[in-house]
Amino acid sequence: MPALDGLATYLPSESVPIADLQDGLGLTDTQIKVFRRFYGLSHVLREPEGTGTDLMLAAAGKLDALRGREHLVRYVVQARTMPTVAPYPVNPVHDVRDRLGLRHAEAFALFQHACASGLLAIDLCGRLLEADGDPDALALVLTGEKTFTPAARTVPGTALNGEGASAFLVRQDGDRDRVLGYVTRTHGRFNAFLPLTDDAPAEFQRLYPEALAEVVLGAVEQAGLTLDELDLILPHNVNRVSWIRFCQAVGYPPERVLLDNVPVTGHCFCADPFLNYQSARDLGRLQPGDRYLMVAVGLGATFSAMAFQH
Repeated sequence: MPALDGLATYLPSESVPIADLQDGLGLTDTQIKVFRRFYGLSHVLREPEGTGTDLMLAAAGKLDALRGREHLVRYVVQARTMPTVAPYPVNPVHDVRDRLGLRHAEAFALFQHACASGLLAIDLCGRLLEADGDPDALALVLTGEKTFTPAARTVPGTALNGEGASAFLVRQDGDRDRVLGYVTRTHGRFNAFLPLTDDAPAEFQRLYPEALAEVVLGAVEQAGLTLDELDLILPHNVNRVSWIRFCQAVGYPPERVLLDNVPVTGHCFCADPFLNYQSARDLGRLQPGDRYLMVAVGLGATFSAMAFQH
């Protein structure tokens, strides 16, 4: 199974109160109150001048584990939510690869699992590296997108999106942050999520906790654990209420879900679980040997959970 071999994140300096987004997103006063009081949102992060390429380069620039090992990188992968993130012929992942001096590496993007594509990238890179047969080879995975259109700035009635980035290395058979299990499921009948039509929104709300529990419990079981043995969940930062409801449904302590970033970053697309990993490290909430879960849900609707041992 693959493992993470170094991770770095970048958070923009501009913090925008969600009330400042009201006019641009056409939100009512009541909707802003719901986001703030019920969903636990307060601010979102914005990179006022930089591009998506700049976001990824800022994270990669802090990835100390890459220094001196550039020659080992075989793949550079952008895990993203949006199918299109730049006008033709700009290709951000190729630009990042070239500016990092990694022209020898294969570069491509994944977006098929939307905001869960970061976990898909770990699994895919692990498979590619295993097939290549070089135990020292690495893959560099990058996340980070701009909220460049109105549709990219919000998940209606669920989340407000921010800008943040992560960069991390994947290798085979690492000694730390080893993948113990990975479960993903796509409920294809919600493929036209924005906007959902007819009775689909209500049906999706009913499905959500059950579908989330399915992949979480599946990944935990695949890892040979019980839910009680799981030390921490690193979630996607859509809102607090969905996670509180999940914890109530499965009997998991909500204090063991790291929700610290929800009020201050917004939902940063594929970067969320990795931003939360960095926060958990900084806060001392991940100790050697801890078993933890990264969880993400992508529009479409793909539910994914990946279990690790720190």
